[in-house]
Amino acid sequence: MEVKGAAFLYTLAGLMITFAGFSALLLFLRQAAGARVSLLDRYLAKTVMTYVFVLTAGALLPALFALYDVEEKWIWRGCAVLFGLPMLLLQATYPRRRRKVVGKGPPPAIFAVFVVVGSAATLAMLGYILSGFPNSVAVYVTALTVDFFTVIFGFLTAIEVIMLQPIAAPERPAPQ
Repeated sequence: MEVKGAAFLYTLAGLMITFAGFSALLLFLRQAAGARVSLLDRYLAKTVMTYVFVLTAGALLPALFALYDVEEKWIWRGCAVLFGLPMLLLQATYPRRRRKVVGKGPPPAIFAVFVVVGSAATLAMLGYILSGFPNSVAVYVTALTVDFFTVIFGFLTAIEVIMLQPIAAPERPAPQ
């Protein structure tokens, strides 16, 4: 049994994994250019990978449930909980986790989009689907898509900050 929206979800999962690989490469280009990897660099890489893999799991869960012939309304309710709660926890705790690792909270734009918009989309999806309203598929896929684009926004904003950090000049051997 194929779930409604499966092609979109598979495409989204593919885009997410591609983005994860691309973002990891971009983060380590600075290192290849001679810069040391900062706490922010490492934290950003870990955060992006974590979010993207939770999102990818959310995109693949409906097809997995369908393999077990789970009734469609329960597929979306189960997926909403299994994806939505961990994602919401990540989104809501991001400022605290960042402050703990990096020493300061996110810039206002990151907070507004990455935390507020992402959390609102996830929370609205959870409430809508668990309330049993129609169009659960569309709401679930929309929340996944919005959350993915908030991660992209957060990454692009953070990468701009990282790229503006000075690159330490490589050490030259002492003249003999």
